[in-house]
Amino acid sequence: MRLRALLETDALGLRLLGGEDELDRTVRGVMTTDLRDPSRYLSGGELVLTGLAWRRDPEDSERFVRILAAAGVAGLAAGEAEMASTPDDLVLACARHRMPLFSVDEDVSFASITEHVVRQVSGERAGDLAAVVDRHRRLMTAGPAGGGPEVVLDLLGSDLDLRAWVLSPSGRPIAGSSLAGAGPALPAAVSATLAGEHLAASRTGRRGPHRVTAAGATYSLFPIRSSGRDLRETVLSDWLLAVEADAGDWPEERLDLLHGVTQLIAVERDRREAARTVRRRLAQEVLELVQTGAAPAEIAARLRVAAPVLLPGLGTAPHWQIVVARVEWEGGDIPGGPVAQALLEEVLVDPDAIGPDPSDRIAVAHTGDEAVALVPLPSVPPVPSVPSDADAEDAAAVAGLHADALLAAICEPLSRGLADDGRLTLGVSAAVHSAEGLRGALEEARHARRVAAARPGRVCAAGHQELASHVLLLPFVPDDVRRAFTARLLDPLRDYDRRHRAELIPTLEAFLDCDGSWTRCATRLHLHVNTLRYRVGRIEQLTGRDLSRLEDKLDFFLALRMS
Repeated sequence: MRLRALLETDALGLRLLGGEDELDRTVRGVMTTDLRDPSRYLSGGELVLTGLAWRRDPEDSERFVRILAAAGVAGLAAGEAEMASTPDDLVLACARHRMPLFSVDEDVSFASITEHVVRQVSGERAGDLAAVVDRHRRLMTAGPAGGGPEVVLDLLGSDLDLRAWVLSPSGRPIAGSSLAGAGPALPAAVSATLAGEHLAASRTGRRGPHRVTAAGATYSLFPIRSSGRDLRETVLSDWLLAVEADAGDWPEERLDLLHGVTQLIAVERDRREAARTVRRRLAQEVLELVQTGAAPAEIAARLRVAAPVLLPGLGTAPHWQIVVARVEWEGGDIPGGPVAQALLEEVLVDPDAIGPDPSDRIAVAHTGDEAVALVPLPSVPPVPSVPSDADAEDAAAVAGLHADALLAAICEPLSRGLADDGRLTLGVSAAVHSAEGLRGALEEARHARRVAAARPGRVCAAGHQELASHVLLLPFVPDDVRRAFTARLLDPLRDYDRRHRAELIPTLEAFLDCDGSWTRCATRLHLHVNTLRYRVGRIEQLTGRDLSRLEDKLDFFLALRMS
């Protein structure tokens, strides 16, 4: 707004005392102060309101006005509540520095003037920004993208003083004002909380924005959603816009503006989705070759084609990992493959990576209800924690994806999005450094995913490290067999413990955990060795087993694990 507009509003009680030639100055904000030096709080364009408490003698006026002029203040309004009239020395100082000066009637509060200015300035900024957003939307719809979501978020920050971020479903920051160095970054824990709250709210069908309090701040969450499809097809891959503000009391105009911003970002997301077509096709071709048992040379040739697309500028001889994912919805009415494909493209990125580009190096295919990701790993120097005689494949495995780290990054928010009717299971292979290893890596990832599927929870993952353990076998034992096996071995001991409080089950667990060492087990249980021998003898008598035999020890060990 212009300074001139302040005089056109009689309710403000302003009277011009000087600076008539400067009334076309733009007012960008308002500040009330009685500090002798308010320069640290001024950024330019303000209308400064003052009660003149800083003035002790006439010389103070010159110093005060000089500070305002140097800071680029638009104008000064002095209250008359404390003085009968505005001092002449202040009028003269403003004239010397070409500073427009107003007097404020003692019946008008500074709060009324502040409210009026803020309302006018915000309305004009919103209108200007809406026009910019509309122009960008038309440009992005008709032709190449105009800078991505960062551009419009910069406008929100500069024109509406709103800090905002675009987040992935797991909470990874894709764009935001802090990513460009403007303000502190959004903490990872807060990002994950916002993503989880957004997914949970979306599954309930509530319209955005969703208001959330995290780490003492209030955020409004706006969905960036692909339209025309079942929510379950997109909820695990759609972005969201998080604004650090409470939108509950926003006027409709500002809400409409933010919804326009989400539509603009959705255009950019759809554009990136279309750009993934080439990578998906490459992944599909490699997957088909691997599954049909094609010659390693043919697979290697396809990988050489894929490497420049997936690793631009990062090397031509990467290692590879395979990740297999399955998304299942109750009822089976939503195909799981495409959902899992879109999800992997969003989450198979280092959680610390910023921006949308890292996900452009993940190639994901889907077949049936399963999605398979071909993850390239650039060549890396040996890792110090790897033994000196470890080969290159071991070093790459350390540098690649790990199932537990992947699960930790995505479990909390995605579990909220899966709600009570969905489940995500993932399997991660070891890294391989040649085409010959891809078929084994695919089978390894599929076996790991089946191990994950046997575990409780909405989001489960398993890695290749778990495939060399008895833990791999236990989940695939049928429930009735598990119950019969454990009952035959452990029920006699449980019944005896209930009747006599003999603690035979804890004794058995400790004995096996101590590898059958009488001394160590007695020390752990704070028993005399003879007492321990008595208890173990009772276990053998009740079960008909011999704990000196490896086979019987193993049976007890498995029964305890399955119980």
